[in-house]
Amino acid sequence: MLRCGQMMLAQALICRHLGRDWNWEKQKEQPKEYQRILQCFLDRKDCCYSIHQMAQMGVGEGKSIGEWFGPNTVAQVLKKLALFDEWNSLAVYVSMDNTVVIEDIKKMCCILPLSADIATENPSGSPNASNHSKGTSACCPAWKPLLLIVPLRLGINQINPVYVDAFKECFKMPQSLGALGGKPNNAYYFIGFLGDELIFLDPHTTQTFVDTEENGTVDDQTFHCLQPPQRMNILNLDPSVALGFFCKEEKDFDSWCSLVQKEILKENLRMFELVQKHPSHWPPFVPPAKPEVTTTGAEFIDSTEQLEEFELEEDFEILNV
Repeated sequence: MLRCGQMMLAQALICRHLGRDWNWEKQKEQPKEYQRILQCFLDRKDCCYSIHQMAQMGVGEGKSIGEWFGPNTVAQVLKKLALFDEWNSLAVYVSMDNTVVIEDIKKMCCILPLSADIATENPSGSPNASNHSKGTSACCPAWKPLLLIVPLRLGINQINPVYVDAFKECFKMPQSLGALGGKPNNAYYFIGFLGDELIFLDPHTTQTFVDTEENGTVDDQTFHCLQPPQRMNILNLDPSVALGFFCKEEKDFDSWCSLVQKEILKENLRMFELVQKHPSHWPPFVPPAKPEVTTTGAEFIDSTEQLEEFELEEDFEILNV
């Protein structure tokens, strides 16, 4: 699951710096942004999203080193590690209680002049995302690229068939990063579907360790598929999953909201909810910020005592069936 989380995040960074249509070609000189992305994931303690950093940050989520992670735990870990990643400058939003709050995401991603704070409110209070966009477009000069992760429980012991169509619709969205999930004892990164079969990448392959070479590049052969993607019946999916989406600009997020309202919220038994305003019974939303410490990166999370500065997120709730 750690590797699957790395794969989803790496895809978001590719979209962020190189565009969704960019493709890797073997034996071809790659852009410098691509090489820098690879260096974020090297298996070294000082790399931002290394296996070491993810495992150590999991301690703050109640997972000891060596314990298996679920999709929700990986999502929380990525959200916290992103706070230390100034180059990619991602806003990572992980939904709570199967609910995505538009107001909170706008607050986290919109970099506003101080005088424009009040103007961002939508006076109509309408839950329609396009209306909200009209109210903020003139006051949101900068948008922090958004990695949106929606952890879900789509059943008790197995996936409930009523969610299948909505789950597949998510892969069709242009903002989709796929899904984290798998089946018991096996984590997979799902990237699409064909009929009733999900297409996935399997991280269970031992690779030779690679590091930065003298010229600053990384031998990237093992970062890409050595075997073709595999398929599995969607009903064999473990019900614990996490959907991923990337919105580089505000218009991408507004478009995603419209698609969710059209394709996901039309179902009688909704896979998740999309609401305009922050629920009144929830604690106030505070955009995550890097803790005030004197060290950075791996040095910071070497000390598990410092992890206490992060509040432990509760697990997601099971959808009512």
